[in-house]
Amino acid sequence: MVGLKPPSAAPTPGVKFLGAGAAACIADLVTFPLDTAKVRLQIQGEAQVASAIRYKGVLGTIVTLVKTEGPRSLYSGLIAGLQRQMSFASIRIGLYDTAKQFYTNGKETAGIGSRILAGCTTGGMAVVIAQPTDVVKVRFQAQSNLHGAKPRYSGTLQAYKSIAAEEGVRGLWKGTLPNVTRNAIVNCTELVTYDIIKETILKHNLLTDNLPCHFLSASGAGFCTTVVASPVDVVKTRYMNSPPGQYLSALNCAWTMLTREGPTAFYKGCVPSFLRLGSWNIVMFVSYEQLKRAMMKARPTIDCAA
Repeated sequence: MVGLKPPSAAPTPGVKFLGAGAAACIADLVTFPLDTAKVRLQIQGEAQVASAIRYKGVLGTIVTLVKTEGPRSLYSGLIAGLQRQMSFASIRIGLYDTAKQFYTNGKETAGIGSRILAGCTTGGMAVVIAQPTDVVKVRFQAQSNLHGAKPRYSGTLQAYKSIAAEEGVRGLWKGTLPNVTRNAIVNCTELVTYDIIKETILKHNLLTDNLPCHFLSASGAGFCTTVVASPVDVVKTRYMNSPPGQYLSALNCAWTMLTREGPTAFYKGCVPSFLRLGSWNIVMFVSYEQLKRAMMKARPTIDCAA
């Protein structure tokens, strides 16, 4: 057995909720530079950055950022990113099994339809609650920190206040529709794919319920999610980063991208998206499975101490 053994009792909803948020934060700490590179590649081609530094590829983007803006630029928006994961992943991942049981009326075996409904439900709920943290994260990652350039925002709290003051409270929920769409797709693809791959591996006794099984399942989930979600992710990033008036709506943003840059614009940053989503899924799911087991193992000790 690699890693902690599965607990004798199923993890409680509270354990899943806290474990998902903590695991997502760990994954963000590891993969945040890839996410920053993805955002920079996705917004490349917009009018306001047409004359800016050109980024080429994942490694090229990371190297360029380090050379021109310093290593700290790779983690710009990290605080908002961690805030996002604690509120976002806790709901969309931590409550997924609870939602799945709700749609199956408590049955042990869930069909594909129940899984998809559960993914859409928790993904949508998470976006509605955590959208402001996502807006601030994206804007920090997109802003240039070149010497002499005035940063758009100086701090996380200041960013929340500035957006609310300049664009109204609605500005903090900018891009909610494309983000709900994206996360419904991401959540369904990510969690349902992980669920199915893991169950198939265990059903056919290819691996036991341990780290290699979780690693393989997470890798497949990351690949499938990237292919399905990249177009919506690019539109979401462009729209949330845009100043007031640049796009009339998320659909107008998508149409502008299509007419000005062609269909390939929807897959800008696809490689870093895959590297980020793939590695993020691996770190998150492996950490999540181990954290759930560790927390369940610690429960008797905590109960006795109480």
